[in-house]
Amino acid sequence: EVQLVESGGGLVQAGGSLRLSCAASGDTFDDYTIGWFRQAPGKAREGISSINSDGHTSYIDSVKGRFSISSDNAKKTVYLLMNNLKPEDTAVYYCVAAKRGRIDSIATPLPFWVLAGDWGQGTQVTVSS
Repeated sequence: EVQLVESGGGLVQAGGSLRLSCAASGDTFDDYTIGWFRQAPGKAREGISSINSDGHTSYIDSVKGRFSISSDNAKKTVYLLMNNLKPEDTAVYYCVAAKRGRIDSIATPLPFWVLAGDWGQGTQVTVSS
């Protein structure tokens, strides 16, 4: 089990950038796939990006080319760099850790992440037009 704390959210104008951080403590960080999810008001939570212990990354189409996920294993922190932000990116952003072998990428449906993952408390991102 890992404990996760997200940070870096805030208010930004459309076209701006933010870098979210997901700091982990607890279990061996290297054994986990880390995912980023977001939930906008009135909408379902959606997975947007992940990185596994091999460094393989994945993204949903709506953020490809704009968002970049990276990991600093020494600091046990995963980052989500978000460029060219759009108002539709406004949401609470969550990171989640799931044991490698159970979940390997963001393509895994949400229910599996909910069952198998350790979630952070979320950080608000608001993009103004």
